[in-house]
Amino acid sequence: MASDAGARVGLVHRLRLWAIGRLRRSRFLPAGMPDKLTDEDRLGRPFEQHVMLYFPTARDSLYQLRPWYHALTALDSAHRLVCVFKDSRTARIVRDETGLDCVTLARYGQLDEILALSEVKLALYVNHDPINFESLRFSSLVHVYIGHGDSDKGVSVSNQVKAYDLCFLAGQAAVDRTASAVMLYDAEARSVLIGQPQLDGVAPVLPSPSLDGRRTVLYAPTWEASQPSVSYGSLETHGVALVRALSGTYRVVYRPHPLNGVIRPSYAAADAAVRELADRVDTAVPLEQSFADADLLVTDVSAVTLNWLPTGKPMLVTAPAVPYPPSALMDVVPQLAPDDDIAAIVAEHLTDDPTKAARDALVEYYLGDPSPGVATTRFISACEDAMALRDREWASRQAAGATGP
Repeated sequence: MASDAGARVGLVHRLRLWAIGRLRRSRFLPAGMPDKLTDEDRLGRPFEQHVMLYFPTARDSLYQLRPWYHALTALDSAHRLVCVFKDSRTARIVRDETGLDCVTLARYGQLDEILALSEVKLALYVNHDPINFESLRFSSLVHVYIGHGDSDKGVSVSNQVKAYDLCFLAGQAAVDRTASAVMLYDAEARSVLIGQPQLDGVAPVLPSPSLDGRRTVLYAPTWEASQPSVSYGSLETHGVALVRALSGTYRVVYRPHPLNGVIRPSYAAADAAVRELADRVDTAVPLEQSFADADLLVTDVSAVTLNWLPTGKPMLVTAPAVPYPPSALMDVVPQLAPDDDIAAIVAEHLTDDPTKAARDALVEYYLGDPSPGVATTRFISACEDAMALRDREWASRQAAGATGP
């Protein structure tokens, strides 16, 4: 009887694993759920590279990684880079789009096995996914948070920065923001200013002007956010009224955030309504093209404000319903309330742009030197310095007889 019961349990277990495997390989697995389909041929073999990018999130978060393609490719040319994923679909996309070495590992133990055989010195992270801790456990690496866009959002000053050895930040604004908001953390000592390599490597984009001669307003709000305290998205409070107020007089280009509506159905409904009203919806158009085509930007408290800043063109930000950290930029840029005369404010800023000088004065504070190529060079140099720091520390630990895992 006991053997029969054991056989039944074993059969159920095998059927369960079979069903999970089929689901992971099927088109029914949600895009936001990693499929955990391991690259079996990579197991038991060391990584040949010294630098590892760790990206455990699924393909719906690729918007966080894609801006780094140019800088990561440049780093790979100098020092070799391996990208580790938990979702094979995401790995396939990144491999096809960049040519980088992309590996899918389902389990922590697989990463443990390979890193034990390897000489990886530096790990890079573009988000604060909790699964990052599977990689952060390894004390033989220097762990660096590079982020996926500096911004004045509250999430940009997360206490999670303490988990990393260093944070590569764009400009002094990010250091000041972190120092003022994160307790018991030496932001000056743990931060390295590199500018925004995400802005490098973009070929000049020619604008595609409106055929009827209308000026173009780009509306690029953020998503509703998974945390109410940082819900800066304006679609429900401003979206429809804003587009209606500008339609006809201006060509309105709407650039939706890829995560719109994943938390609240009402936000998805607002997104759909704005899509119906806009003259153009940019979902497959590069951000640089959206910027080039626009004469003025309306956005929320988000990284889009800093990406736009070097253009020198006028910008308006919607007034969020929740507080945001102190911000030199938000002190300068006009904030639109839902009941403002939006058309009149847009007309004023397209004619006169009263905040241009103040915005231009903040470019270096937020972004460092935005000259093409400078940030990428600084990024590679910062990675080299981090690896050299690791080598010195590792040699010291070995001399002391405490290598650790």
